[in-house]
Amino acid sequence: GLPRSPHHCIFCCLLFCTVRADLHSEYDKTEGAWIYSTIKSTYVQLSVEECAAKCSRETTFICRAFLFTQKENECLITADNSKTTQLLRRTNTVLYEKKDFLLECRRGSGFTYRGTKSQTVSGITCQKWSSSTPHVPRYKPNNFPYAGLEANFCRNPDNDTGGPWCYTQDPKKRWEYCRLPECEDTCMYCSGENYRGQVSQTEDGVKCQAWNSQVPHRHGYNPSFFADKYLQENYCRNPDGEPRPWCFTTALDRRWAFCNIKRCSGEPPSIEIETKCYTERGQLYRGNISTTRSGKTCQHWDSKDPHVHSRTHRNYPCRGLESNYCRNPDSEKEPWCYTTDASTRWEYCQVPKCGNQTRVPLDEDSPPECYNGTGVDYRGTVSMTISGKRCQAWESMKPHRHLKTPKNFPNSGLEDNLCRNPDRDRAPWCFTTDPSTRWEFCNIKKCLSVVILPSRPPPSNQCIIGNGVTYRGSRSITSSGRTCQEWSSMTPHIHVTFTPEVNPNKGLEGNHCRNPDNDANGPWCYTTDREKKYDYCDDIPQCELSTKCGKPAIEPKNCYGRIVGGCVSNPYSWPWQVSVRTGYGFHFCGGTLIAPKWVLTARHCLKRSTRPSAYRIYLGIYKEDSDERSKQIRDVDKLVMGPDNSDIALVRLSSSAHNNVSRHPYMAAQRRARRSIPSFEWMSYKE
Repeated sequence: GLPRSPHHCIFCCLLFCTVRADLHSEYDKTEGAWIYSTIKSTYVQLSVEECAAKCSRETTFICRAFLFTQKENECLITADNSKTTQLLRRTNTVLYEKKDFLLECRRGSGFTYRGTKSQTVSGITCQKWSSSTPHVPRYKPNNFPYAGLEANFCRNPDNDTGGPWCYTQDPKKRWEYCRLPECEDTCMYCSGENYRGQVSQTEDGVKCQAWNSQVPHRHGYNPSFFADKYLQENYCRNPDGEPRPWCFTTALDRRWAFCNIKRCSGEPPSIEIETKCYTERGQLYRGNISTTRSGKTCQHWDSKDPHVHSRTHRNYPCRGLESNYCRNPDSEKEPWCYTTDASTRWEYCQVPKCGNQTRVPLDEDSPPECYNGTGVDYRGTVSMTISGKRCQAWESMKPHRHLKTPKNFPNSGLEDNLCRNPDRDRAPWCFTTDPSTRWEFCNIKKCLSVVILPSRPPPSNQCIIGNGVTYRGSRSITSSGRTCQEWSSMTPHIHVTFTPEVNPNKGLEGNHCRNPDNDANGPWCYTTDREKKYDYCDDIPQCELSTKCGKPAIEPKNCYGRIVGGCVSNPYSWPWQVSVRTGYGFHFCGGTLIAPKWVLTARHCLKRSTRPSAYRIYLGIYKEDSDERSKQIRDVDKLVMGPDNSDIALVRLSSSAHNNVSRHPYMAAQRRARRSIPSFEWMSYKE
């Protein structure tokens, strides 16, 4: 073939040469992640913004990512990212990766593509750009230093309109294009779940309401709570499994509507399908089971007989809705189908869940689970982290890819998404379902470490509530026996963020254990040990507060007025208040826990769906973003509507809520004294 020749002049610099980095728009953030790289530079005493600037200005190598540890104020910029090297677990470290280097799609001609694709459309492996075998290249890294000609990755150094290409390892084929899907900036694949464009009006021209606004329509799609959904400005998005992108509208008489987004050309991005069993909720299941749990035959998805529906291949492309196989096109809790029985509209299917093993469930009234030693032998059923995040299934690679699978660790009990300790860490842990937090330790107590409290509760400054952010006790020795360094001292460890001057309201006087950064693991301190910069004080007992039914352990504020003219409540002073959410976790209504398995809410809150599985209940939380350690999440198994002329409904939880300081039932009989009944609501406010 003829040598490649440039169509346009090559620009001298790309986006990674910018002076200042915008962390939110340019970087993906993952907490608890670490990568090893041989090409790196280390800096100390920098802020995270200064670290990003160092990465952007680096000239000796292409900086793809940086690691930042706040407690050490250490910054490490690196030429690698999660695409080029293995991702590891590490406490109190945040990985920031440049988004441009994570994309496996092209914008326009793909001139700025910096992904790791290294195979042509016909399946031939690419030749390294620095190699002269088998083809002598025209485009070399030293001649085109800003074209990203690394390794043997597909690139477009000459801005070819056909897209990224490479020289091949086939002596008979000098070069060939690479198959890369378009980035979903101006078009969409499938149902537009990954659409990131800027269309901001409905298909009939009505302007969209901003996602961070509650006017004119109140909703639970708060951008700060759902960062992975990219709910930016008032752009059309599909955060909840609808057939295509949509938005709330600025029209008072129209709550929401679909948007008109054109479809991308070519094949959609490939997915790793599951055929024998399913992980998570089974959205990737593509097996051939076509009967329900009760043995009913599934109705064909494109058929309207006997049940008329909208879950068709045309409305839900890429969901595998061929034939009558069990699928999960709309994020139900597991694969399902419409049935050929006219009296039964739909049922869940008998599809096995990957990694599931038969186990005896714990009695709901049994004492809390605990672990011995480091929890290597823990085989309990906790599946929530210390900050309240749900665990990712060990078999699953979404949202975090890893090597801790049942196949690699067959004797570690890696069932479903249960907390375990396969690598002998200091306690049971799990990968989380939060894309921005790779892993966390689990919310499990250590056995034989229960502190016997006297009949009179200890002073509040001798115990902690939650993760100990409010702890102001006098403890100054860590759990490993090290003496704490004074927070105002720079000896032996220099630090700039956590000092009394910088954080005057965090109790950083003296050398007492504190939690100024809201660490999920609890209070900590810098130590006087030169070999150990900081350590945890994680054996401070939890405060034992009253959980008597109908009586809050934390006294509520005396507020005048109701919702309007009211006040911001004390944390956990209304422990029976719950958050009613969609299956995706979006808050949209409140409710009251009136019994361990029953919630009272408004009838109009349940108009969205008659299926119990469409709802989830969040308990034990004070903030809508629900990151508290006390959080409990329950599925719903029954809805009971009040009379037609009423606005009340009952929701039955799939399992009982456990009482503690932040969640227990409201008993109306105990509140019939001559006092006004309080009103409470989930609100957003500014200080």
